[in-house]
Amino acid sequence: MNYNHSEIEKRWQKFWEENKTFKTILDKNKPKYYVLDMFPYPSGAGLHVGHPEGYTATDIIARMKIMQGYNVLHPIGFDAFGLPAEQYALSTGNDPREFTEKNIKIFKKQLKILGLAYDWDREISTCDPEYYKWTQWIFTKLYEKGLAELREIEVNWCEELGTVLANEEVVNVNGKMVSERGNFPVVKRPMKQWVLKITEYAERLLEGLDRLDWPESVKEMQRNWIGKSEGAEVVFKVEGYDESFTVFTTRPDTLFGATYCVLAPEHPLVQKIVSAEQKEEVLKYIDSARSKSDLDRTDLNKEKTGVFIGAFALNPVNNKPIPIWIADYVLSSYGTGAIMAVPAHDQRDYEFAKKFNLEIIPVLEGDISEEAFVGDALHINSDFLDGLNKEDAIEKMITHLKAKGIGKRSVNYKLRDWIFSRQRYWGEPFPIILWEDGTIEVLGVEDLPLELPKLDKITPSKTGESPLANAKEWLHVVRADGVKGRRETNTMPQWAGSCWYYIAYILREDNQYLDLTDPEVQELVNHWLPVDLYIGGTEHAVLHLLYSRFWHKVLYDAGVVKMDEPFQKLFNQGMILGEDGEKMSKSKGNVVNPDDIVKKYGADTLRLYEMFMGPLEAIKPWSTAGLEGPRRFLERVYRFYTEIANIKDTDYTLEKIYHQTVKKVSEDFENLRFNTAISQMMIFINECYKHPYLPLDYLEGFLKLLNPIAPHLTEELYHNVLNHEESIAESTWPTYDEAKTKEEMFTVVLQVNGKIRDKVEVDCNISRDELEKLALSREKIQFYLDGKTIRKVIVVPKKLVNIVV
Repeated sequence: MNYNHSEIEKRWQKFWEENKTFKTILDKNKPKYYVLDMFPYPSGAGLHVGHPEGYTATDIIARMKIMQGYNVLHPIGFDAFGLPAEQYALSTGNDPREFTEKNIKIFKKQLKILGLAYDWDREISTCDPEYYKWTQWIFTKLYEKGLAELREIEVNWCEELGTVLANEEVVNVNGKMVSERGNFPVVKRPMKQWVLKITEYAERLLEGLDRLDWPESVKEMQRNWIGKSEGAEVVFKVEGYDESFTVFTTRPDTLFGATYCVLAPEHPLVQKIVSAEQKEEVLKYIDSARSKSDLDRTDLNKEKTGVFIGAFALNPVNNKPIPIWIADYVLSSYGTGAIMAVPAHDQRDYEFAKKFNLEIIPVLEGDISEEAFVGDALHINSDFLDGLNKEDAIEKMITHLKAKGIGKRSVNYKLRDWIFSRQRYWGEPFPIILWEDGTIEVLGVEDLPLELPKLDKITPSKTGESPLANAKEWLHVVRADGVKGRRETNTMPQWAGSCWYYIAYILREDNQYLDLTDPEVQELVNHWLPVDLYIGGTEHAVLHLLYSRFWHKVLYDAGVVKMDEPFQKLFNQGMILGEDGEKMSKSKGNVVNPDDIVKKYGADTLRLYEMFMGPLEAIKPWSTAGLEGPRRFLERVYRFYTEIANIKDTDYTLEKIYHQTVKKVSEDFENLRFNTAISQMMIFINECYKHPYLPLDYLEGFLKLLNPIAPHLTEELYHNVLNHEESIAESTWPTYDEAKTKEEMFTVVLQVNGKIRDKVEVDCNISRDELEKLALSREKIQFYLDGKTIRKVIVVPKKLVNIVV
């Protein structure tokens, strides 16, 4: 009987769809389990074989949990707004909706042929107006709490294209920013942008990480991104002006070594205090800095540049005048936009001071003849701090600054507020009206969604605003009292829809979204949350996860959710590389389409192969030849059940290996160790071929263990060979008896002077004394003991006996 994967897989996919086998119906009598994939962006390229790895992993867990009696929520959807669709629309003149909908259809077809146990009735798309109604509503909550505001923010402006560019659309050519499309010059230009004050949640975002079951590497990335620093704010007065500026430093104890200050070129104070002699050079430098990205400006390896502005600051601890410079490595968007430089003890300051011949004063004992001394040492040249260590000196200096009113203890975060505006068409419109009288109106839930207007052609506005500025009928509104207004023309970033999508799945019922303002619906949301297992790639380790956590905490503060973290357990699957060991990409020509693999080998073989390649978290190269082994294993299973197996309920020859297999597979699945679980199932099938007589329970139990990995094949055998009417997905997960997993006999190695001379099978309950006597009585051992004196006998239970002679 041949294993016809194509026929079998189509039959069972049709059965699951028609019977809604995996539809989630709330059952509060069962424990809940919410397992989630990071939902895909529906690009024009479709899926490659790297994508099913994570989807298969969550599918295995979902199927096992259903059989274990859990009420499982396992949904899927699409992160459908984004730059590629907009770029497609700009280049073709077509509507991005058509592009997106076409891609979603391709993705759905590819996902469905993999046999994934999704509740497709809960499918979401972030570009659906009924979906983004609630994205907009959450924005209104942010606004109400004072967490959303309009600010003048520098953006990447391209005059030739007449538009603002995202960072990923800007490239560096010869130290200058240019557009990726056309290589046109790009400069920084201030523009009003919506900003979300994520910095107000910095400490809570940091503290919450300790309670999460996440990979430590991801938690560390988030900690570094938040970047908490403890130190002091210090006020520097400008000599000859009624002006001052503040710097943040983690080392206020080194203030006596501060020999110059550096302001960001954009710092508002620069234009006020620049000298007439230096003004032309300073303005030229400011223009130059505007054409560089933040990444280029802060590159530690780049050549140090800067300009003296012709003004001096007074060092607050000794009133000594020190020169004020501007340099592009200081950013106005980070910290206070100003730093104090201690070149003796900071390598970047040291190189800058050497280049521009600035004073270097050591304030810590250490050699600074070749480079800055950055270690810990006792203080020197520091007046009242001399002789103190780092900790004591910091405390004493902060006390001094506070007493003199020239500084205070402070905490700084590297995290910046989230620029939430995009000058794009293809994104969520802001539920905002800007009235001519200066007031801002936020639309109520009854006026949502505010839908994107359809445009005949999406073209840049040439003013820096999004293409929505061209939608005149949509744009202009008039209030009942005759006051005119404009809708916000910016749209939200792609991150917006993915910040709360795990909640959207819970709201999705009967082709509509439940009302998130309804207390009963909020109770339903809180029943399912938090997500019990979230699987996705490390590329979202920081931004998506951080932004989602931020929005969730805002919803927690608003009383919508009752727990302050959305994802309890996170797991990052490793990347599957191309056969050449490189990341899969169309440009490298190493992309493998899963449709081709499914057609030739079957979805079950693909699922089995990807889970057997190695640990789920490991980076692994693809090998099409490697599919042959998993395919042969499934054929062996099919042949055993259809041609060889004999049901004999009184034959328990395989009892131990069966119970061991149930235990190992159950535990390995729970811990996402799918490759070792598969190895154990292969061992079991090998034993079955040696002894094909086994109870019906064992035959059923093995199919249930294999089902989460190879659902089509196991459904077929469960139905056609074991004669069950219901789906195997509705059956009960097998259990094991711990006592029956124990080894009754084990092999002990017998050594003389450390060399193996014999092996013996012994009962697992044998005592040390009995084991020693047995070893000494063995004929092979006696041969090596003849004429020798026994000095010592070393017994390692269940492993070896070593006789020293």
